[in-house]
Amino acid sequence: MKKFLSFFSYLFHPIFVPVFGTLFYFLFSNYYFTEQQKYLILLQIIIITILIPISFYYLLRSFGKVDSVMVSQLSQRKFPLLLHAILIFLLITKSITAEVIPELYYYFLGGLISTFLLLILLLLKIKASIHMLGISTLTAFVMALSFHYLSNAIYTIAILVAMNGLVASSRLEMQAHTNKELVIGFFSGMLPQIILTYFWL
Repeated sequence: MKKFLSFFSYLFHPIFVPVFGTLFYFLFSNYYFTEQQKYLILLQIIIITILIPISFYYLLRSFGKVDSVMVSQLSQRKFPLLLHAILIFLLITKSITAEVIPELYYYFLGGLISTFLLLILLLLKIKASIHMLGISTLTAFVMALSFHYLSNAIYTIAILVAMNGLVASSRLEMQAHTNKELVIGFFSGMLPQIILTYFWL
């Protein structure tokens, strides 16, 4: 059971959430994008949100600043969170802007706000589940997309809600978080997305 549940911690690792959200956007969007445009957008998001953070992780690991891809220790989270915030800021100011792709812009802006919330909690010595933040962010965004494009995505949303439960169970099974930390992470990801839908729904 532990191996089964731990799979979801890796599948929905926060580093993949920006790409998942982008893929769902292309799935729901009525806007016309050529295949080349989709690939270019995905490529830059993969580079900025996956490849650069992975390179930075190995750099930190070589200096003994982190000991796991899960970054479970509170003291190890500062630099990865700061890097993530900087990269997302560059993405939404230089590439995925509100004028070009408003839905994705506010999705990433919500992620940036959530990251700042985690940094504030970090200063207060409060640990939150970044995994729950990521999956709740994705779930809220997909729900908003389904409303925005009047798409019947009940099965997709149901699966994502189930994934929230499996990710939470995974983090508990791996003894990475307490129930309180999971709840804090969930709302830190969900609430900014819900609030920002006001600007694009």
